[in-house]
Amino acid sequence: MQDGSNKQNMDQIACAMAHGAIGGRIPGAIKTPDGKDLRAVVLGRRGGLKGGPARAASMSAKARKESAQKAARARWGKNN
Repeated sequence: MQDGSNKQNMDQIACAMAHGAIGGRIPGAIKTPDGKDLRAVVLGRRGGLKGGPARAASMSAKARKESAQKAARARWGKNN
């Protein structure tokens, strides 16, 4: 039985071979108006949506307060 790293490497090789066979382009890939791959944009947003709450959960109340105050100053230009 193969471990996970070998399986991942084989998947990467298979993916690279498939891309080579079709000319490096996935048929039907949807692009955003600025030319980005829509799937990559969605996945990046999903990670960002998870990251903020996870970061806040790992911070102390004092650290969250300082971060929030810093964000408010950056957003609203307050020099408090």
